[in-house]
Amino acid sequence: MEQRKAARPPTSFWVVGIMSLIWNVFGGVDYTMTRLRNAEYLSSAGDPQVILAWIDGFPLWAQAAWGLGVWGSVAGSVLLLARSRHAVTAFGLSLLGAVLSLGFQLTHAVPAELDTTSGKAMPVLIILIVAFLLRFAYVERAKGTLR
Repeated sequence: MEQRKAARPPTSFWVVGIMSLIWNVFGGVDYTMTRLRNAEYLSSAGDPQVILAWIDGFPLWAQAAWGLGVWGSVAGSVLLLARSRHAVTAFGLSLLGAVLSLGFQLTHAVPAELDTTSGKAMPVLIILIVAFLLRFAYVERAKGTLR
């Protein structure tokens, strides 16, 4: 039985893969610093106690979805660079987590200091980027770039 050779990825594949990893590592750092309750880090966005009280008020499912969204994207980026077909699954799970978590955030009261134009735009941008990465991985899998 002949094994199909994976297509050689173009430079653009590597550019998207590296950029996705950089973007998603920032998400991982944000998640980790928030979960570690790092007041110095959180103070860049406002009063750390207000931010933590708001996040602590999320239901468990929204907090779990946030973790799925963040770490699914980090895994998706790593799997994409490893040229693994499982990047599609990771980005799919990430998109599900992002939509659930960010959907909750967008439909519930936000502390005044976080209720800014960028605070409203960032969740939408995150969902668009994850959707793009999911589509990108899907297309690359179909082309045979991902094994």
